[in-house]
Amino acid sequence: MSEQYPGNTATITTPVGEDTSTQRYAEARAAADRAMSTITIPPDQFAAESEIDPELLSYRGFKFGAAFFGWLIAIAMSVLLLAATSAAALGSAQVLDYSTSDAKADPQAASITAAAVTVFMLSLAFYIGGYVAGRLARFDGGRQGFGVWMIALLVGAIAGGVGWALDSQYNLLDDLNRPDVALSNDTLAYGGIVAAGALLVLTLLAAILGGKTGKRYHDKIDALLD
Repeated sequence: MSEQYPGNTATITTPVGEDTSTQRYAEARAAADRAMSTITIPPDQFAAESEIDPELLSYRGFKFGAAFFGWLIAIAMSVLLLAATSAAALGSAQVLDYSTSDAKADPQAASITAAAVTVFMLSLAFYIGGYVAGRLARFDGGRQGFGVWMIALLVGAIAGGVGWALDSQYNLLDDLNRPDVALSNDTLAYGGIVAAGALLVLTLLAAILGGKTGKRYHDKIDALLD
């Protein structure tokens, strides 16, 4: 017995008396062939992947050198921005006749203002550092910005560990106990935790955004060259 299915040129011959399972298998195979013949793969599906030069793939991923130099820029900008902010704050205090007694009268507002300005300036510095890392690496700007932040976090953790070891030996923090600060220790501790959390999150986001922005410079050039 021979059968021919529409859409398939293959002819399936089944001897008379053969087990029906063989015929069912042949029918299923013919149906699968017909289904596969109706599937069309658009030509542009893999066009984006084919346009990427395989040699360029080796330059992708995290680059420690770009992140390291971006971290150096972030540290330098932190020092410059904080110094400029301090000078501006001193000049404004002189112009507005804002004295130490005024700060002691409302220490909470003065502390919040100082912490907010510090976090903003450090976030701006990490944005610049991430931008430099993204420009240097050319690819994966977000990863380079994250690398800038991670290097700063590791260095900060090492510095904190060294400081803790020195304090345990020389009791350096005892000199920081200032009774003239009109804030309780609990308030200072809570404010420090909130400021540290905001600093970690905002600097991370700023560094990643800066890295992506730095990568966009090369994307524009690539678009012009295409």
